[in-house]
Amino acid sequence: MIYKFFWVIRAIFYKLFFKKIGSLSYIGKPVFLHGISRVALGRKVRIFPGSRIETHGVGKITINENVGIGQNFHIIAGGDLVIGKGTIISAEVFINDMDNTYEEIGKNVLEQKFIVSKTSIGENCFIGIGAKIMAGTTLGNQCIVGANSVVKGNYPDYCVIVGAPAKIVKKYNMELCIWQKTNEFGKFID
Repeated sequence: MIYKFFWVIRAIFYKLFFKKIGSLSYIGKPVFLHGISRVALGRKVRIFPGSRIETHGVGKITINENVGIGQNFHIIAGGDLVIGKGTIISAEVFINDMDNTYEEIGKNVLEQKFIVSKTSIGENCFIGIGAKIMAGTTLGNQCIVGANSVVKGNYPDYCVIVGAPAKIVKKYNMELCIWQKTNEFGKFID
């Protein structure tokens, strides 16, 4: 537990370089950071070791309060990428709001233009180990993403998303107050 004390000390030092780091937040070591003057961490954000946090161009990352992030997390932003408060992100998760183009033959893909698509994670979500949240994804509040899922698209509040490509398999039924199976479009199955 003493290691977390050093992570907090490191976060205090990082306040000089980040846009914002809220109280009781910490960042485990090692960590790769790029463009962190455009990264804001709310109060009580916990980032475990091995993370990679990058902004490119005018990209901004906002991680709201009380977010827990597992080891080897990777996030890339070229636009305004937001993670809602109370969200838990497991280890090995990748979140991105940029896609590379590949039209120019004979030119490395990484040297070609990139396209930014709005990407956001709602409040109180849970993202399972190894999940990939691709550019252009919007997760509503309290969405559950299964382990190793590859997620792209818009998902409403209170749904369970699994697979590669990810599909909705359950939603919270407000009338019955239960989690209920759905078809892939989010319509309840009797």
